[in-house]
Amino acid sequence: MAEKKKAYLVLVDKISKYYLAGNHKSGERLPSERKLASHFNVSRTTIREALRTLEQNGLIEIRPGGGSYIKVADFQSKKEEFITTIKFENPRVFEMLELRRALEVESAFLAAMRATSVDLEILHTALNQLTMAQRNPVLGLKADLDFHIGIAKATHNSIFIELIDTLRGHMEDTIKVTQKHRFKDPSRYADTLEEHKQIYLAIASGNANQAKELMEGHITKIRAELAESMVVDMCD
Repeated sequence: MAEKKKAYLVLVDKISKYYLAGNHKSGERLPSERKLASHFNVSRTTIREALRTLEQNGLIEIRPGGGSYIKVADFQSKKEEFITTIKFENPRVFEMLELRRALEVESAFLAAMRATSVDLEILHTALNQLTMAQRNPVLGLKADLDFHIGIAKATHNSIFIELIDTLRGHMEDTIKVTQKHRFKDPSRYADTLEEHKQIYLAIASGNANQAKELMEGHITKIRAELAESMVVDMCD
């Protein structure tokens, strides 16, 4: 079950819609913390947390002793620049995607060189389950997770395997969030399935460089689509 959105993240949404929707100019000063707290009926502590989050994502500038200033006046037209807004829902998702790209790209490369018939059967089973899981989110989550963990185990690198086992819970959470947002567009399920199939075929055929490229493309695409989906949600 998703955690209730924290108060300052709700406020980030409200400030973005109120001040960063094209009605104010870049360089314009935001109202004081006291006035913002009064306007949105929240504490000044919540205001400070929201402003820090906006600053971290490049939307405003906080000048010590000088207040907060708008850096981006039209958030909607600039949404592609703010891929890190995925931090608004779950700070670990973006970090896990970065880690997964670093770990899984090399895993795919090594798996293509080292996978045994048993490894390939495990990947094939996960792929078949993923094929049947379009209307079954629980099965889809398990199949996706099994596929990616199966690739790491197919490297036969004990450190990779220990690391992936340690990260299993975080990977499951990340996949759950990415599926939730990617599959709002039903056509993306077919795209995701095809990406997995192509990665499997590259590994099964021993094409290490292709497996590496396909895995990098897969995770990069997930990141971009996830960020776009979350930005749209934020602006709705």
